[in-house]
Amino acid sequence: MSHCHDEHQSHGGEDGHDHTDDITPALQFSLYQHIHFDEVTALNEAAYGSGRAVVQKTWAERLQVEPELESDVDEQVIVNIPFTGQVKLHSILLRTSDSDSAPRTMKVIINRDDVDFGVAEETGGTQEFELSRTGEVQELAVRRARFNAVRRLTLFFPDNFGDGDEDVTRISYLGFKGEWMQLGRAPANIIYEAAANPGDHKIKGTSVNQMGSGIGGRRQGM
Repeated sequence: MSHCHDEHQSHGGEDGHDHTDDITPALQFSLYQHIHFDEVTALNEAAYGSGRAVVQKTWAERLQVEPELESDVDEQVIVNIPFTGQVKLHSILLRTSDSDSAPRTMKVIINRDDVDFGVAEETGGTQEFELSRTGEVQELAVRRARFNAVRRLTLFFPDNFGDGDEDVTRISYLGFKGEWMQLGRAPANIIYEAAANPGDHKIKGTSVNQMGSGIGGRRQGM
């Protein structure tokens, strides 16, 4: 299993791909090492811990299919991500697939620890996104004025592209960019994410490729 620290050196040449092109822009402002992984949870996950596993994937592992978060009894799923301090969130990175199981909508709610499906459906949330049906990584820029003091993120995926015919929603990667602040101190810009502990999870999948050109959802909600 490869991690980002293995790719801090250039492996490219005239005939090869320089992996630093992937790593440096992608991991500037990465919040990976400031996620409280032990407390990441998901509601309606088919396999216990799969929500945590997709958040634990490093940028280098973003294109690997497994582990994957799958919804259980219907297409809805909630993922809760607490941080170790306070963050100014810049964007959310998401990878799904070009299939009916890709989530269509994502509602983001901040700083609440009581969000179940009833609360998620009733609240307007902090921001809502319409997602793309793609296997590329989507980078979804948030309205920063609304996300300048985040301690906990809740991501609610209410539907998918199956239009009611697909009961399983699948998500393979979640990442976050922003500025982390230890409470009482100035913000710190994060350049490189920490490597995941190989003992935390085992990964099957393919080698790392360049992030595709399909970054970004079709439209940001109000």
